[in-house]
Amino acid sequence: MHKTVDVHIGHDILDRNRELARKNHDFLEAKSILSFDFVGSIGSGKTLLIENIIERLKEKGKNAGVIAGDVAGEEDYKRFRKHSVPVVNLNTGKECHLDAHLIEHALEDLDVDGLDVLFIENVGNLVCPGDFPLGTDERVVVVSVTEGDDMIKKHPVIFALSDIIVINKVDLAEAMEVDPAVLRNDAVALGTRAKVIETDAKHGQGIDELMGALGL
Repeated sequence: MHKTVDVHIGHDILDRNRELARKNHDFLEAKSILSFDFVGSIGSGKTLLIENIIERLKEKGKNAGVIAGDVAGEEDYKRFRKHSVPVVNLNTGKECHLDAHLIEHALEDLDVDGLDVLFIENVGNLVCPGDFPLGTDERVVVVSVTEGDDMIKKHPVIFALSDIIVINKVDLAEAMEVDPAVLRNDAVALGTRAKVIETDAKHGQGIDELMGALGL
């Protein structure tokens, strides 16, 4: 018989992370840089959403930078580089999330002068990032219809803690036999005040609405 074991992270670690997160936020705020932590599973579409927003920001004369977080590799980093924006690649090794300490050092390596917006693409995971705020203005959680219509029910914490919930790849909803309304209703049922936006990042649908929700 399997037993469920609750693993408690030491309060000192979480307290220290929150302290560093406040420091990161103060640093970015002092430079008038809006910042967003994008979380979501691998393949949810975080990278393409950010790429879409970057190009629209360029049209508005605004400059964006990116911290691309992943366990390993440079794939997303290389995609962001193609948009000619400042980017730092941040590999966590065995860790399943970014933390405020890693972001603090990444900010030292990122050319932030002249930036209007900073996007942090977190490691592809819907569990680990929940306990580790990074110091951004808002957290955006992305879920795609290709992951099924029960993802919010299975990961309520991260959705409840986020400011904006993006339901992505809605163009594939019919083929996947997933109703985006189910995901939307599950989000509302959490009692969260998060704005829920439906997008099709591949074809640019919902990007302007998402930018409006981000205040961009």
